[in-house]
Amino acid sequence: MFSASPDDDRRAILHLDVRLHPDDRDLTGPEWTEVAHRLARAAGIEIPGKGHGCRWIAVQAQPRRLDLIANLIHLDGAWHAPPADVLRRLAAEARRIEQDLQLIPVPAAASARADSRLAQTASTQLASVLAQLADEQAGALAVVRKLVEHVAYLIASPPGSDTAHRLELIARRLHTIQQDLDATADHLVQPRAATFPCTVQRPVHRTL
Repeated sequence: MFSASPDDDRRAILHLDVRLHPDDRDLTGPEWTEVAHRLARAAGIEIPGKGHGCRWIAVQAQPRRLDLIANLIHLDGAWHAPPADVLRRLAAEARRIEQDLQLIPVPAAASARADSRLAQTASTQLASVLAQLADEQAGALAVVRKLVEHVAYLIASPPGSDTAHRLELIARRLHTIQQDLDATADHLVQPRAATFPCTVQRPVHRTL
């Protein structure tokens, strides 16, 4: 079960599971510890020299598997902000761990599928951020636009005030930016059509 933020848009628990290939050798205790700390640093939940980051644990409840669980809410109540490219960083660190510990690498096809899923997940997260900014009711830009419109209304006397007119234009531009961000968010979550190489079929000449 996951807890969520007051806006119901974030999960408070990070769970990473690490599994060895069936043909991999068994790792020692110190090697599992190294894997846990390296992935924690890649995820941004453990920052060297910082003593008040996320609380996390690594558990080995099953053979040849490690579960890393982190609380993304700090002790002071603040939410942890993971790196924007956290999925790419985790995937890259996993490949380095495979190489450093001489483990069997993920097959190229499976790695490509995983990278594709990571890219799709990252796009969805970015789309969510843009949608929040562009929200007509509670988005950050909506708040700024309403403040600008309110100030324009307050200083609209005498009629035809140049400053009020400029503020109205700024508010309109902010509204246009909101619409552009909303359209961009929709574009990020749209499934991309697969592309295939185009082949040209030569005409067949038959002799009667």
